[in-house]
Amino acid sequence: MSEKIIGKAYVLGNNIDTDQIIPAEHLVYSTSDPEELKKYGHYALSSVPPSQAGLPQGNMPFIEGDNHISQYNIIIGGSNFGCGSSREHAPLAMQVAGVKAIIAESYARIFYRNSVDGGFLTPFESNSELKGVIKTGDEVELDIDSNVLVNKSTSQTYQLKPLGSVHDIVKSGGLFNYAREHQLI
Repeated sequence: MSEKIIGKAYVLGNNIDTDQIIPAEHLVYSTSDPEELKKYGHYALSSVPPSQAGLPQGNMPFIEGDNHISQYNIIIGGSNFGCGSSREHAPLAMQVAGVKAIIAESYARIFYRNSVDGGFLTPFESNSELKGVIKTGDEVELDIDSNVLVNKSTSQTYQLKPLGSVHDIVKSGGLFNYAREHQLI
């Protein structure tokens, strides 16, 4: 049986940096305190400029009100997603906000590695630009085993680049857990 992630898409533009994903002023919260950890989800994507949020229809909040979990669990991004500083809090904030996967045209290498190595979320790469054809709020289905994204709102299907062992590392909870499970360390 194929593993799938089903939910709503949230569409972002190019060059979404780590300070937009989780602003530096919110890095004061403890990641080991369950109540403070929720703040990372609450402030996820809170500094994305209106011109980049909810493309193409303008500014749509990622988190509503006092919530820390978004109604959107799949992020569609453009190129160079996660650029900027090397903060590990960026993929953590996305995970705490309920994001299960990001699909972008390309990633900043450090964000990609932090997402996988920390076991936070699976970063898929698209074969084409999706930010112009998928809209925020579209119902989407991501088939992890076949690397296929289906926009259920439009019935369009998109092939994604193969993941290799990346998803297995994320499912294990990160690189060290994966290495222990497979007796590599």
